[in-house]
Amino acid sequence: MPEPAAPYRTPRGWALPGIANLHSHAFQRAMAGMAERQTDPADSFWTWRETMYGMAARFDPELLHAVASQLYVEMLEAGYTTVCEFHYLHHAPDGRPYADHAAMSRALLRAARDTGIRITLLPVLYMSGGFDGRPLSERQRRFGHEVEAYLRLLDTLRDDEGESVRIGCALHSLRAVPEVAMREVLAGLPDDARIHIHIAEQTAEVDECVAVRGARPVQWLLDNAPVDAHWTLVHATHLDDAEVQGIARSGATAAICTTTEANLGDGLFPLRDYLDAGGRWGVGSDSHISVSPVEELRWLEYGQRLFARRRNIASSMRVPSVGVTLLDGALASAADSTGFAADDRIVLDADAPILAGAVEADVVDRWIFSGNANVVRDVEVAGTRVVEDGRHRNRDAIAARYRAAMKDLLA
Repeated sequence: MPEPAAPYRTPRGWALPGIANLHSHAFQRAMAGMAERQTDPADSFWTWRETMYGMAARFDPELLHAVASQLYVEMLEAGYTTVCEFHYLHHAPDGRPYADHAAMSRALLRAARDTGIRITLLPVLYMSGGFDGRPLSERQRRFGHEVEAYLRLLDTLRDDEGESVRIGCALHSLRAVPEVAMREVLAGLPDDARIHIHIAEQTAEVDECVAVRGARPVQWLLDNAPVDAHWTLVHATHLDDAEVQGIARSGATAAICTTTEANLGDGLFPLRDYLDAGGRWGVGSDSHISVSPVEELRWLEYGQRLFARRRNIASSMRVPSVGVTLLDGALASAADSTGFAADDRIVLDADAPILAGAVEADVVDRWIFSGNANVVRDVEVAGTRVVEDGRHRNRDAIAARYRAAMKDLLA
């Protein structure tokens, strides 16, 4: 297969490797577009979170399966072939475990099987409501685990691992996982476990971490955990120079979720400094207000241009193409973040107007920077074509289940 981001021509179009979506909260697809009304003159991530909690409280395993299935179809049709599912809806809304304590996790695995996407399921450890150790709020109770129960959940789910399923570990955030619990969980994981964590998404989180733990969150993590290439730091938006260098030296991946970070008003990741430091990164659609690797990559670059007031930020004299630089970065980190060394591919429609007359050297730039028409024609996962001529093989049946689920969720 050609090197990453080197398209090659096939009878059906321009072929490229499949893209990994490094951060997903599947249930949030059901609320896309429903948090765009002012609830407070100072609306922020923290007020948005209250709306999210309200939606989260409505889910059961069947509704989660229906919504996740629709989302995964949309991901596949857009060119994502792997999803890292950062999953914290563990229990019933009142906080009591289901009879099968893995019921919600199994709903996500079933959705992945039904649609054909590879999944790295990342059950989330969520223990406290803040750095001060306060208990979970009523709306957070269904997210919670003690360490022993959490490790038992991981053990149970590892029985489902296979060619298209990996089970990893997610620490929700430093504010939600006490230091002692973090150490205990890390000691109980396999040596090759993939570990993901939300970190430094909000300035309030940074300030509180400094006040309570005496260090910025990324610096504290680097100093207190064995962060290496198996780790994925989600967002890592607010970094100082030492943290930029520290993540790069560790080999960890930064999962940048540009459309969600923009939607929530989080801030801009320091991409140019991170690239200069040799940092590894990928993209995720997170809250799924957009399900498009093109949009994640494009707006990762555009945000930098708006901030720097110049063009072609993610480029170099060695690799002058912005599109190739962006796609290379997303592809290079995928195996370490997901646990899959997958030979998946997507095929772009060479007859699409935005690719008319394209040659190998400009296919990627034209795909990413020519608008929003989806030109993904085929998607093959583990050798099986799951999208053909732009349509997922089970699109209609899954969409019908999704519409029925939305009626229940919004009733």
